[in-house]
Amino acid sequence: MDTFVKFRIVIVTFTIASFFQSCTEKKEEIRFNNPLVLQRADPWVHKTDDGIYYFIATSPEFDRIEIRKSETINGISDAEAHVVWSKHASGPMSHHIWAPELHRFNDTWYIYFAAGRSEDVWRIRMWVLSNDSEDPTQGEWVEEGQIHTQRDAFALDATTFEHRGQRYLIWTENGLNDFRGTGLLIAEMKDHATIDEREVIITKPEYDWEIQGHWVNEGPAVLKRNNRIFVTFSASATDHNYAIGLLWADKDSDLLDPASWNKLPEPVFYTNPEFNRFGPGHNSFTVAEDGKTDIMIYHARDYMELQGSPLSDPNRHTRARVITWTEDGFPDFGQDIDD
Repeated sequence: MDTFVKFRIVIVTFTIASFFQSCTEKKEEIRFNNPLVLQRADPWVHKTDDGIYYFIATSPEFDRIEIRKSETINGISDAEAHVVWSKHASGPMSHHIWAPELHRFNDTWYIYFAAGRSEDVWRIRMWVLSNDSEDPTQGEWVEEGQIHTQRDAFALDATTFEHRGQRYLIWTENGLNDFRGTGLLIAEMKDHATIDEREVIITKPEYDWEIQGHWVNEGPAVLKRNNRIFVTFSASATDHNYAIGLLWADKDSDLLDPASWNKLPEPVFYTNPEFNRFGPGHNSFTVAEDGKTDIMIYHARDYMELQGSPLSDPNRHTRARVITWTEDGFPDFGQDIDD
């Protein structure tokens, strides 16, 4: 064998070895200590421009709102839980403190959350807190009041996003027209706590996987990628039937036109007993420390048989996983991949 051939073999061997080493390094870089946080459902992570992760979620006691701060996603596990707000003794915001989300715009932090009344626990509505501090674990959180909707019905899971200079709210509400259960609506926002009168339904339960136990579409989360506005949502009862679905609209479309929104007929992420992943749902999105890898933060249980009811069983744990993208520009949630 001449020297040139030997040289080429060495180069090819080195290149292949380098490729697999690179793949291994990348895989090891994006690895999470799942479950990330025990007994925290409806998790939301906000990453600031300077790389700080803030974590907020539903506590199993449904009585307070906490924020954790970390420089890494894995660091959220051991971060101190700062209680920034607690429920009232009675009246509005005194029961079922659910699904807080943390957002920052107009140089202000906002928490959107749902709450009932101790005198009427299922009179659940959407509420807003604000904080002008640079660090949301510090300073004073001010109660900004209720987000009022046209129907004034059972409403929760408010999320907000900006697109082309307009801020929108997507939320979950009951009693929409003549169909059962909860659906998702979208409206333009006039300010941080007020929505426009035009409220548009963008999804309601219609497929078999959305009506297991309860007729539910809830927990929206927005991801803007590849010239589309993607919205994940959760459906069915919050036991092992809970699953994540996907909506999308073209970035140039009218987001207030129901015809702009498309929905996959099958869930994109759901129970997988092989990995002890039961009832995954109510997710949020963030970006890894590398500034480019999309990450889904969600909750799931690691067993099927509940300890009591879905609401009383506290073991919905927060998990994190990498989102990849198909050639068509759609998110791949890795249904057949372990955490």
